[in-house]
Amino acid sequence: MADLTSTFVGIKSPNPFWLASAPPTDKEYNVRRAYEAGWGGVVWKTLGEAGPPIVNVNGPRYGAIHGADRRLLGLNNIELITDRPLDVNLREIKSVKRDYPDRALVVSLMVPCEEEPWKAILPLVEETGADGVELNFGCPHGMAERGMGSAVGQVPEYIEMVTRWVKQYTRMPVIVKLTPNITDIRQPAAAAMRGGADAVSLINTINSITSVNLDLFAPEPTIDGAGAHGGYCGPAVKPIALNMVAEIKRNAETADLPVSGIGGVTTWRDAAEFIALGAGNVQVCTAAMTYGFDVVKEMISGLSQWMDEGGHESVASVVGRAVPNCKDWQDLNLNYVTKAVIDQEACIKCGRCYAACEDTSHQAIFNEIDGVRGFKVNEAECVACNLCVDICPVEGCITMRELALGEVDERTGKKVEPYANWQTHPNNPAARAAE
Repeated sequence: MADLTSTFVGIKSPNPFWLASAPPTDKEYNVRRAYEAGWGGVVWKTLGEAGPPIVNVNGPRYGAIHGADRRLLGLNNIELITDRPLDVNLREIKSVKRDYPDRALVVSLMVPCEEEPWKAILPLVEETGADGVELNFGCPHGMAERGMGSAVGQVPEYIEMVTRWVKQYTRMPVIVKLTPNITDIRQPAAAAMRGGADAVSLINTINSITSVNLDLFAPEPTIDGAGAHGGYCGPAVKPIALNMVAEIKRNAETADLPVSGIGGVTTWRDAAEFIALGAGNVQVCTAAMTYGFDVVKEMISGLSQWMDEGGHESVASVVGRAVPNCKDWQDLNLNYVTKAVIDQEACIKCGRCYAACEDTSHQAIFNEIDGVRGFKVNEAECVACNLCVDICPVEGCITMRELALGEVDERTGKKVEPYANWQTHPNNPAARAAE
């Protein structure tokens, strides 16, 4: 059996599935239910300093984007950090950690960008027995307007400065949570590393307005006739998150920095993809809010089965396996040629492939076969864009066939050749200039 145990920056958990800092981790009751369901770890919802209370809205806090089948694709939230008293949260954290010593428990923190508040709150968290802290430099709404959250995460100098303070005043592992609302994720990651961070976690939510109420002419969710931007999460953000994780792991300066992957993890496959791109574990929120805590059971069993079938003995053995194959565009094999193939037995004759290719691509699909309605690829025009594969409603009906070396590409009339080095490839501007 595959070993799903995880050790992330020295924090041990029975599996790599953690709940992210969010509404599901706001109190002891929720966290106990999560551990009983099987979650390997939890990042407690973000705590702030003792002082004026956080006041959340009492109207709708979430907006949503749905697919055609009402499946939740993305969730937008305008909820702030915890509005429960700091002492209550600390007492509950201590109680939970005492009863579940084998589970990871990390505490998310957000206080003003000043040294004293960080110095004051860290000993309080450390006394609970928590395994580590996560610095919330990512929240894009509400707190950012107060100079915290993503307002810090968008300035690498602030990230480095605060991380240094925290490392100075605690012996706990320090994870820095990064905002995706930035041009180049490598810069804040490098800043966290310079500040001494043990790891980074990403992505936090993306600045968003999911919809507009056209009766009230106000963003959703609407509070007394008005709305505000919020943080976007869920399956829709996964591609953005995967790319940002890969950028950090491909970057020589940050390649060795441990990463906790966040963003749209809904299935075991999502988790495996994050891990393959270098994440040491994953954090989940929207899936739990959509399906409940028991969703982790399917994640655990699916990941375990996939690892068994693939001969992967441990989670650690999979971490980063896809990173060497994540290339810059110019390093791709431009002599690799494929053509679309339609399985006539599986085809339902809907014509979507033909319409898409004829109107928006390369007119590479015939809509008749021997004078009868049917769809067949014209290889002489097919550029292997994969659009027909992506829009076909029948999974596996359209596939891509790789042309063998020496086979003639009907579109270009040339034989498929071994890969030419990019330095001499005709697409390389330097090579053209040399000619």
